[in-house]
Amino acid sequence: MTHGWFTYLKDLEKHASLDAVKEWKKLLDAVLPMSAAAMALPPLSIRGDWGILSTAAARYAPSLVKSFMQMGPQGALGATKLLRPFSEIMDSLELKDPFIRNWMDLLCFLLAGVKSNGILSAEMIYMLAEWYKPGCKLEYPLNGSGAVVDALIRGLQKFGGRIALRSHVENIVVENGRAVGVKLRSGQFIRAKKAVVSNASMWDTLDLLPKEVVPKSYQDRIKMTPQCESFMHLHLGFDAEGIPGDLGIHHIVVNDWKRGVDADQNVVLISVPTMLSPDLAPLGKHVLHAYTPGTEPFGLWEGLDRRSSEYKRLKAERSEVMWRAVERALGPGFRREKCEVKLVGTPLTHQRFLRRNRGTYGPAIQAGKDSFPGQSTPIPQLFCCGDSTFPGIGVPAVAASGAIVANSLVSVSQHSQLLDAIGI
Repeated sequence: MTHGWFTYLKDLEKHASLDAVKEWKKLLDAVLPMSAAAMALPPLSIRGDWGILSTAAARYAPSLVKSFMQMGPQGALGATKLLRPFSEIMDSLELKDPFIRNWMDLLCFLLAGVKSNGILSAEMIYMLAEWYKPGCKLEYPLNGSGAVVDALIRGLQKFGGRIALRSHVENIVVENGRAVGVKLRSGQFIRAKKAVVSNASMWDTLDLLPKEVVPKSYQDRIKMTPQCESFMHLHLGFDAEGIPGDLGIHHIVVNDWKRGVDADQNVVLISVPTMLSPDLAPLGKHVLHAYTPGTEPFGLWEGLDRRSSEYKRLKAERSEVMWRAVERALGPGFRREKCEVKLVGTPLTHQRFLRRNRGTYGPAIQAGKDSFPGQSTPIPQLFCCGDSTFPGIGVPAVAASGAIVANSLVSVSQHSQLLDAIGI
């Protein structure tokens, strides 16, 4: 799927304005030189101890120095903004075109759950550099994202690891002030050889710990951290007849730009993965996933009985915006009444099946005002990864957080061998 600079400029001129094209060029001219600094330190080199001086600082110092030299004085000065909100870069460039500002807000929100005034510039610059290289492609895993999970499981088992599904963790066991394992709802105790790692949200991890072992300051920080809202989901299965054969896999529907990309019932994302991986559905069928991205208020659903008529009525009412978006994206050949599979997910679904406190997308931490906590905790041998830790929300950031924990639990030499093996 071709993306990149020239394709996007043509789309901008067609759907926005020449002013938008000029401002877009101005933005990329400013941020792409900074991308060398943003990308010079690979996330896989980071670890949570002093070994980072070897695996990151010493190993990549030459490339960092080279990137700053290539940027020149003005670019190097701009690189100091990498840890500031991305909106400050746009403001300094005096970007005023409504489409450019709205588009950047949307990309930021989809990437990290906050708009351009809340995301780190480094994160956005890294993404822009990848997306808008001339001739770049938007890649998609064969057989869907589930194939990535299957590959990870094969790797885990290949090196002697075990994975246990349907194993509800009741609590994290702490003995003599240290995390020593987990107790399952079944009553089984699993002892940790080296550490316990939680990828649950900060709020859910706190609920798994004995309150008496957690410092009050740590509890207070978690309780005071603001949350992103939750999701509505629509999963469909339907006949491919009448659906355009050249339909794109991904679609974004924004109902009213003036309301803001974080307004509820305003933005709907749609994916039809069978356009690229037809084997994900029976022959001649499509599957589709539509959702509102972290904008559904949990308060509307709090306390509802999932078996009640009130809950079913609210599901039908709040899912209508997704149905309309799907009809708009797929065209007149799509008929909702012909769908063979119709599944609606709500914030209560998120809370129950994903074990997410209030069904939240994650912490709503604003760059420049606060920062995501690291992977270590006040409880020795307990580490956290996931969207409640640095670098933050979104698949790339969450993957990096898991890698940081893994790196921290092996020796510096083993970590260095890994970096050598993957060639970075």
